[in-house]
Amino acid sequence: MEKEELSEAALEMIANRFRLLSDPTRLKILHTLGAAEMNVGELVAATNSGQANVSKHLAALLEAGIVARRKEGLNAIYRVSDETIFELCETVCARLKTQMENRKNALAGNFFG
Repeated sequence: MEKEELSEAALEMIANRFRLLSDPTRLKILHTLGAAEMNVGELVAATNSGQANVSKHLAALLEAGIVARRKEGLNAIYRVSDETIFELCETVCARLKTQMENRKNALAGNFFG
């Protein structure tokens, strides 16, 4: 399979997306929002994080187009707008599971005899 050349701008955009997903709190927020739309207060309770921290991460995810926000009365309701994030996370999780199983099997060998 021939790989396409990537421009410096494309590589920077890809790196930015991975940097955005490198924070455990952001991953927790996305995982939580995968189940239902929520406002900031609900996300604070569900993620056991501080309000300022959740708001900061939501702003970054919103700017990147990964989450969307809508107004409902005085509340801002957030949802995941880029479903490909879940595909990426599933791919990474499946690979990590395989690696962990391989390590477990390697350690389960006849180490002591």
